[in-house]
Amino acid sequence: MGSERRRLWTGTSPSGNPFALPRGPLGPLAGLLMARGNRRQNAEVLAHCEVSPEDDVLEVGHGPGVLLGLLAERARTVTGVDPSPQMVRMALRRNFAAVRAGRVRLRVGSAEHTGAPEASTDLVVSVNTVAMWPRLDPAVDELHRVLRPGGRLVLSWHLSPARFALAPEEREEVRGALARRFGSADTRDLRHGAVFVAQR
Repeated sequence: MGSERRRLWTGTSPSGNPFALPRGPLGPLAGLLMARGNRRQNAEVLAHCEVSPEDDVLEVGHGPGVLLGLLAERARTVTGVDPSPQMVRMALRRNFAAVRAGRVRLRVGSAEHTGAPEASTDLVVSVNTVAMWPRLDPAVDELHRVLRPGGRLVLSWHLSPARFALAPEEREEVRGALARRFGSADTRDLRHGAVFVAQR
């Protein structure tokens, strides 16, 4: 008997997934697991982004804040938004020196509601969150809105384990949503994640 196809971007947050919205007693554990499990993918995405010292960067769904710290070493400023207050606190602790120096700003937010001003960002990056967004098109619209002309959007999602990877039709749905809003979009597989790139 075949398994039922999962339904993404249905308008509701994924239920029963402690990584979609870490909270409660399991929240800190989910954060620690993400910090360890996503480390190689974060480094891979960072290299793919080609961050410059003049860039203002927005990370969506920063989780425990590992990539925030890597971005802060290269960019002018980094803003992080995450729907989990627990992850915002964890990222604050991890990046306290950069926050205190004004290079990193953190707040509760989401891909659909970043709270960032229009055309305020040179790079938007998000690792392992796109399949957990409640709605795809409004999130893509928001990320397009906050990017400056010429700004880049880089999304990455798991390639393994296979049960987490996006199916071909799901990948096409992401690529299509980006192409509709940005005019074109590119997707490719890196070693640890599938990457989607669009430019305003």
